[in-house]
Amino acid sequence: MSEAEHVPAAGTTSVRRSRDVPLLVERARTGDPRAVARLITLVENGDALLPEIAAALAPYAGQAQVVGLTGSPGVGKSTTTNELVRALRARGHRVGVLAVDPSSPFTGGAILGDRVRMQDHATDPGVYIRSMSSRGHLGGLAAATPQAVRVLEGAGCDVVLVETVGVGQAEVEVASLADTTLVLLAPGMGDAIQAVKAGILEIADVFVVNKADRDGVDATVRDIQGMIALGERGPGQWRPQVVRSVAARGEGIDDIAAAIDKHRGWLVEHGELRRRQEARAAAEIEAIALGTLRARIGSLRDGTELATLAAKVAEGGLDPYAAADTLLAQLAR
Repeated sequence: MSEAEHVPAAGTTSVRRSRDVPLLVERARTGDPRAVARLITLVENGDALLPEIAAALAPYAGQAQVVGLTGSPGVGKSTTTNELVRALRARGHRVGVLAVDPSSPFTGGAILGDRVRMQDHATDPGVYIRSMSSRGHLGGLAAATPQAVRVLEGAGCDVVLVETVGVGQAEVEVASLADTTLVLLAPGMGDAIQAVKAGILEIADVFVVNKADRDGVDATVRDIQGMIALGERGPGQWRPQVVRSVAARGEGIDDIAAAIDKHRGWLVEHGELRRRQEARAAAEIEAIALGTLRARIGSLRDGTELATLAAKVAEGGLDPYAAADTLLAQLAR
């Protein structure tokens, strides 16, 4: 449900500009889309309230199933997401969607048009859809996406679908965020081996060959299965599933949902779900620490220490590694 469609009852406190974190979390827990929107906005903007928000949401961490959808532009990610939402709502699940759009390298703006294809669910109170700009962040996601997932978990979503920007071969960050990663492909978009090589092959838990009504679908499926067969797997390791779909007609969506369920069962049975959640938390902690470190380094530009070190390196009196060690020592103090 878009916050624009939610009309609060008369007399209720507006949360649009609220900075009362306990109030916002309480409202979000009851399904108030404006509270959810406000929390995600604070997260995206890197607000000073972010640590307080994270602390308030910590008890709800890990309660939602996180499913990532990635693939090249034009393979039908948004349409597939839309149909998956429909299937999940039929099961009675509360669903959150984070759709990441690319931002312009020149203006920094983004169209945020992914949710245009999801208007079927705009008035459903059991669905929250949020478009996010990548803001120049590489990897297929926005820098704030992990914290936005935590907001949706705190808002009581059973499943969170994370749709990446249109990716190439190396944008694999979604795999570190999702419990299950769907890699979408379509026939007629070039050599299938080209599409699934490099990092994309390794991150897929389920391959979805969308637009399966096109010519060449059998060859695409065969190529993917051949690539999967070449992978090294030990006993009991997960073998990626290959599913066909025509998302525009709602065909194959139940098969995708079944493949997600099968992978979820394998994750639980083999203790992999917990391992992935801990790896996700470790990556999140590391990103926050590095972000803080970068901010401190940036603040040094206002002083003279960095300029002095740079001058010594430029004139050959100091090597860059020694200068970096000196800078880190300054930060430590």
